[in-house]
Amino acid sequence: MSGPAPVTARLSAEEVRERVAALPDPELPVIGLGDLGVVHSVAPGADDVLEVEITPTYLGCPALPEITAAVREVLTACGHPDGRVRHVLTPAWTTDRITPEGRRALAAHGIAPPASPAPDGPVPVALRAVPCPHCGSTATRPHSAFGPSRCQSVLWCTACREPFPHLTAL
Repeated sequence: MSGPAPVTARLSAEEVRERVAALPDPELPVIGLGDLGVVHSVAPGADDVLEVEITPTYLGCPALPEITAAVREVLTACGHPDGRVRHVLTPAWTTDRITPEGRRALAAHGIAPPASPAPDGPVPVALRAVPCPHCGSTATRPHSAFGPSRCQSVLWCTACREPFPHLTAL
């Protein structure tokens, strides 16, 4: 990740949050950390030092050290060299935290996003079909439980005969 442009004054927590949210995810660079839903909070701690809380997509995420380093760069560039990055595990991250814009970005780059959050109650079986990001067909089936990263699987479209990654719902 390339570092953000430095600023001459301390930026507010909201401005820092915007810059952190815009950082691309190392494993899914088509989506920013904000749209992925991993930025939990950006606020001063009890000692008035700015803290950025990140919720990893899952325990043991191999991208977490790179994300942490990138957030530290943002803090320094925004006038908060003493800022902290905390990893928050509760509440746990789920794919429900991906924004509608994030889901569109994933689909536009050939990655089938998980189904949108369902309203309270049972999920209709029809919502379980994963549409192909290439042709839109729901005639898809599992191809491999292992995809380009640990949080993805690979599906196969029987209509256009193309494989595609699918962000696994958690």
